[in-house]
Amino acid sequence: MAQWLSGTVTANTHWTDTLFSLRVQTEAFDFIAGQFVRLALDTADGRVQRAYSLLNIPGDTEQEFLISTVADGLLTPLLQQLKPGDTVQVSQPASGFFILDEVPDGKNLWLISTGTGIGPYLSMLGTDTPWQRFSSIVLLHSVRFAAELAYQPLISQFQQRYGTQLRYQPIVTREAYAGALQQRIPELISSGTLQQICGQSLDAQSQVLLCGNPQMITETKTVLESLGLKKNLRRDPGQITVEQYWK
Repeated sequence: MAQWLSGTVTANTHWTDTLFSLRVQTEAFDFIAGQFVRLALDTADGRVQRAYSLLNIPGDTEQEFLISTVADGLLTPLLQQLKPGDTVQVSQPASGFFILDEVPDGKNLWLISTGTGIGPYLSMLGTDTPWQRFSSIVLLHSVRFAAELAYQPLISQFQQRYGTQLRYQPIVTREAYAGALQQRIPELISSGTLQQICGQSLDAQSQVLLCGNPQMITETKTVLESLGLKKNLRRDPGQITVEQYWK
């Protein structure tokens, strides 16, 4: 049974009308970059809770989450309205195997995401692990509109610190945006356009993480398998690792 920490909201950043970042101060707790916890609020109809990836690095006393509001959702509209000083419950312990400890070695690491799926990657990139293990890292973030390209200052910090070891490639599907691609991820991979633009191969020596929209994950996994990559399983290591808790 999960235990709960009482957290205090310190910031609620609204990127768009339906995309926001919540920062919550708690007592420090251990987790591995890529894992998730549950946020919960007590309502007149009982406690409502949902899983969210931790975006901050392990060891912080402020936990950060990138959240997309579901119009008819029971929890996200309430979280979106929270203000500094408000209370939210945070589950313990952190869970999940979408972590680099579960990813085999490779020559390059592809971090592929849509929407809020970029969250766990930002946590991973804030640690030493990916930079020590992979000579090249591609961070791919696909959104509908440019305003949803959250955390540009943080990504710029990674680029300035690690230089050409990191390639950040945004995709904006519903409007033109300088520096961004506009096609869907499976199409970009299938045509070879993504590999060419990023200057990295997608082959048996690659490791690919997928997080975000379930349809994107399914279709991208199929394309990657057509290139000879296979799903990474504990008993059968491969090249494709998928976020497990996403529903």
